[in-house]
Amino acid sequence: MNSELEKLHSAASDRHILDLFKADPARASKFSAKTADMMFDYSKTNIDQNALDALLALATDAGVAEKRDAMFSGEKINATEGRAVLHTALRNLDGDPVVADGADVMPNVIEILRRMEDFSDRLRDGSFQGQGGNITDVVNIGIGGSDLGPVMATLAFAPYHDGPKLHYVSNVDGAHIADTLRDLDPTTTLIIVASKTFTTIETMTNARTAKAWMSEQVSDPSSQFAALSTSIEKTSAFGIPADRVFGFEDWVGGRYSLWGPIGLGIMIAVGKNAFRAFLRGGQAMDRHFQNAEISENLPVLLALVGIWHNQVCGYSTRAVLPYDQRLSRLPAYLQQLEMESNGKSVRMDGSDTPNHTGAVVWGEAGTNGQHAFYQLIHQGSRVVPCEFLIAAEGHEADLNHHHQLLVANCLAQSEALMVGRSLDQARKSIALKFEGDELEVQARHRVFSGNRPSTTLIYPKLTPEILGMILALYEHRVFVEGVILGINSYDQWGVELGKELATALQPVVAGEQSSDGKDGSTQQLVRFVLTHRD
Repeated sequence: MNSELEKLHSAASDRHILDLFKADPARASKFSAKTADMMFDYSKTNIDQNALDALLALATDAGVAEKRDAMFSGEKINATEGRAVLHTALRNLDGDPVVADGADVMPNVIEILRRMEDFSDRLRDGSFQGQGGNITDVVNIGIGGSDLGPVMATLAFAPYHDGPKLHYVSNVDGAHIADTLRDLDPTTTLIIVASKTFTTIETMTNARTAKAWMSEQVSDPSSQFAALSTSIEKTSAFGIPADRVFGFEDWVGGRYSLWGPIGLGIMIAVGKNAFRAFLRGGQAMDRHFQNAEISENLPVLLALVGIWHNQVCGYSTRAVLPYDQRLSRLPAYLQQLEMESNGKSVRMDGSDTPNHTGAVVWGEAGTNGQHAFYQLIHQGSRVVPCEFLIAAEGHEADLNHHHQLLVANCLAQSEALMVGRSLDQARKSIALKFEGDELEVQARHRVFSGNRPSTTLIYPKLTPEILGMILALYEHRVFVEGVILGINSYDQWGVELGKELATALQPVVAGEQSSDGKDGSTQQLVRFVLTHRD
């Protein structure tokens, strides 16, 4: 990593973040940035003006602006797969031309969105019915990007639900689909199969199980199926007519796909207007990313803070902590978005990366996490940078006191991480309970080192538009970090080997083929399975 940044970090290694606030009363406003109704506060980090200037120069030297423009203009920045990266076109509601391979992709994008809206409207108003009448439940079968994003967004949009109830199945473990279908009525259920190629083994296994379940009570089960796929041939062979197949191009990666047909379930749950507001939010962040000065650009700043903490300071993980129960699946969504995108060890030119790349992303909704892993964050021996998210207002007006307590907890946690508690303060806090050597021992257990960095993303309320802004913010953060690290954020070769080996092992585990040739551990485990299977 940049030698100047390493020198700046070394010089500030013993400095307390609080000292930066004491030296500059205006630090909070200087080390935060806004767009529309959203503010990103990164003042509770050990980044000073010199470090910020060096980070901004790093982004400039890496060509972030030029590569950003290349992405939006449809150049094939996914070089290892020879593809453009145009998930942003899915939320380009104004339809401005976006060219890929010499053709404007927007007419087809707008047409697919119109078809999604028409189908969603018919299903929601009862024009499209199941054998038993109006559709009451929708089961989305997918995995990875075809599941994590829609699950997360559907939960986030709970206050806006006014359509059929959404259910999601992803795991090939039979328990998942069995538990999901158990209490549903097949005659009033729609199944959505989400697989771009219509070959994903987990998804298609679950789809066939769902079709068998439906066929027990529905004379034509295919009439209550829809597909999110580009393979008309395979969806037709499955029995799904073309008018219920919604495709998307190969310039949309799975983990970036909920803005288009993969988001059909979201649209069915909340309606086309709320879904369009969600797209508008993403588009607003796109425009901010394209037009804001680099020093005021939220995706750039969020990425640079990540680079500072991971590659410069050596903090290998970061916790995403949304203080919103409806964002409880955001950390899992961001795990895929960030770790599948930037979990690489080879640069664009094929050389090894000189630094560690993607951080380990994890987290949980507050305040639940406070009673689980915050002990490690506050007093553990490793520093874990934290990213807090909080809305100024909740949706439940009659429970405003709940939200006030939620906000207080969020702000208190970031303050506590920074301020900490000294040994002397700890002694004074328990001086009436203990004395002598026992006082000293007990006090040491109550010391918090503090000086632990965090950022806070704050916004008025979690609306569809705000969620769109948040997700696009993190998407562009991944892009900026990838450019600076010199890696391709848009392929995922690391998931392929396990898939290949699983396909080869399936007949072995089924007892149809010998395990000869496999390593001793795998052979032993296979024997155990075959011996204990009922």
